[in-house]
Amino acid sequence: MRAKGFLATLAVVASVLLSPVAAHAADAWTPVGSDRARPLDESQGLATVVRPDGTSVRYTGIGTIPAGISARGWNHVGDPGSALGYYIEPYQRDDRGPKLFRVQAPDGSWAEYTHALEPWEAGNNSFAAVSPDGRWLVAGEWGTMDRLLVHPAPGIAFTNPDANLPYASAIRLDHQVRDIQGCDFLTATRLLCSSDDPDGKLFGITKPLLQVDLAGPLGNADVSAHVTALGQLPLKSACGGNFEAEGIDYDERDGTLRVVVLSPGVCVAFDSKTWRLRRG
Repeated sequence: MRAKGFLATLAVVASVLLSPVAAHAADAWTPVGSDRARPLDESQGLATVVRPDGTSVRYTGIGTIPAGISARGWNHVGDPGSALGYYIEPYQRDDRGPKLFRVQAPDGSWAEYTHALEPWEAGNNSFAAVSPDGRWLVAGEWGTMDRLLVHPAPGIAFTNPDANLPYASAIRLDHQVRDIQGCDFLTATRLLCSSDDPDGKLFGITKPLLQVDLAGPLGNADVSAHVTALGQLPLKSACGGNFEAEGIDYDERDGTLRVVVLSPGVCVAFDSKTWRLRRG
C-alpha cells in the first residue's frame, strides 16, 4: 500500500509539473502595473496604433459605438486590432446579419467592410487581430471552439467595401478553447489570446492567458496550431465574484502586453483594470 501510495503521489506531482501552465513557466507573463478601465468606453478591448504622426492606444466599449452603426443593427463592438497604421474594429448584431469591420486608414479616413456569415459560422465577432504583414485578419467566435477564423485584412489586403469580405481559412486548434475575448500577434506565427472561460475545465484554470502557435504562416488554406495555457489572467478587485476577461493587445515597441479585466458587481464601475504585463 505504501508503494502504491508513493507511486500515486508521484503521478500527481508529475501531472502538475507537466501541465500546460507549469511546463511553460519560462513563457509566463508577469503583471507590472495597471490602469483603470472605464466600463463604458474601455471595457471591450484595445489596440496600439503606430503611425508616422504618433502612437496611440485605442479602446472600445459600448460607449464608443457610433450612433449610425448602432442604428443599423450592430450593437456590440469587440476587441480591435491594428497593423501598418490601420485600425480595425469588429462589430456584431443579433439577427445573424453580416459582421462588420470598421477600418480607419493611416490618413484618418474610415471605411466599412461586411462579411456575410457562412452557414456554419457563429454570429459573434469577438475580436480582430491583424497579422504583422497586414495581409490577414483573425476573428473569433464565442463558446467552446476548436478554430479561429481568417479573412483577408479589410482595408489593407481587401480594399473593396462594396464586396463581401470573404472567409479565407481557419486556424485549426489542437485543444478546444472557450469564450475567447481577444487575440493579438506576437510574431507571424504566434498569438496570445485572453479567454473568459468561467469554469476552468479545459485547462485547469479559469480566465486563462493562451498562447497559440501556428504550424506555418496564414493563407488561403487552413493551418494547424498548438494551444498552451500560460497562466491565469490577473483577477484583483475590492469585490468578490465573477470577473470578465476582455480584449488584449501586444505593443512590440516595448514588449508590453495589455489586457482588460472587468471587476465583479458594483466594482466594475471603479476598479476594472487594464493590466500591463511583461514576459518573464
